[in-house]
Amino acid sequence: MEPDKSNECPLHGAGVSAQSMVGRRLVEVVGSWHMYGSAAPAGPLDVWLIDDRGAAIHLTTGSDWCLIIDASKPHAGYDMGDSGRVNVGTIGEETPFADHVGEDVLEAREEYARNTGRVALELTFPTGRVRCESWAGDLRLTSV
Repeated sequence: MEPDKSNECPLHGAGVSAQSMVGRRLVEVVGSWHMYGSAAPAGPLDVWLIDDRGAAIHLTTGSDWCLIIDASKPHAGYDMGDSGRVNVGTIGEETPFADHVGEDVLEAREEYARNTGRVALELTFPTGRVRCESWAGDLRLTSV
């Protein structure tokens, strides 16, 4: 079945369907953070949801404020010189996904905005839901 072109991000395409995550068990969550000096990072730039089959779903935001969902493995951290560093590693309690490691994804619901494409994803687990959204170009993760 072809993706609905009206829901595609003009810059990044349709990406992976969130429905592909339904029925899979979340076994690990990896994130990336921009580190600059001694300031605490505001939130993850990227999140990778690793399932029980070893597949990784990458969540991030685009420059056009879309929510990008693609199938890619976590990358290594990197130095940005005077602009700081991006660290990549397993997430502990830093995101709402930590509460759902070991649980199956029961439902996935996506939201779209005209001319932007996907702007939000809500994943339902047996013990709660996590909302992922592009908020002013930043990745925002909240328990709902």
